[in-house]
Amino acid sequence: MPTALITGATAGIGAAFARRLARDGLDLVLVARDNERLTASADDLASRFGIKTEVIQADLATDEGISRVEERLREGVDLLVNNAGFGNQGTFLNVPVEDELRMLKVHCEAVLRLTYAALPGMRERGKGGIINVASVAAFLVRGTYGASKAWVVSFTEALAQEIREPNVNALALCPGLVRTEFHERANMDVTGVPAALWLDADAVVNTALADLRRGRAVSVPDVRYKAIVGLSKLVPKNLAGKLSSRTARSYD
Repeated sequence: MPTALITGATAGIGAAFARRLARDGLDLVLVARDNERLTASADDLASRFGIKTEVIQADLATDEGISRVEERLREGVDLLVNNAGFGNQGTFLNVPVEDELRMLKVHCEAVLRLTYAALPGMRERGKGGIINVASVAAFLVRGTYGASKAWVVSFTEALAQEIREPNVNALALCPGLVRTEFHERANMDVTGVPAALWLDADAVVNTALADLRRGRAVSVPDVRYKAIVGLSKLVPKNLAGKLSSRTARSYD
């Protein structure tokens, strides 16, 4: 039975991936920090869809947590979804450097190391997929968060070119605003965001899996955000930076 490992699997996009893949009949390895919530999610999915589930309690902001997941990946999985992530409230100098470094550990180092652990087995078997969850912020001027997600996109695009295996694919998923716990955890006030800009997590996952099958390296769900990304390439960097800074101040 094919197996998928999902980080940040108990909420938001990660939970949506878990539901969709369980419905498709894949066994799951779920990774998150909250063991009680993790176990409840695994038991629910196993009961509803008749699949096998494993849980790994791990904090990917620590070497110990990353190592624990690396060990399982080396045993072999068919799909890796690097979804774990978070945001910090405020502009660069208003965020403790320790928090910024923790973000880079989760968004960049963990993604690199877990991909490195999973990919050799996929290439040896001649099949597999890696989905690295980034953000449309990767294409905008938006502090450490956007910079870390830009790294994820660049890393994944290079990876997709280097794999050279027809049945092993890598995809950077770049959603816009999705109704999850992300903004609440970061203490971000998003009450003023127009309803039309919000995306559904299940729809985002469906688009990502379809784009992975098509062999695409980057997936931007929804035509609205495709347009935003397209326009971002036309706006001068200094203007985009000013607009992003004003947005950031609204979160302080």
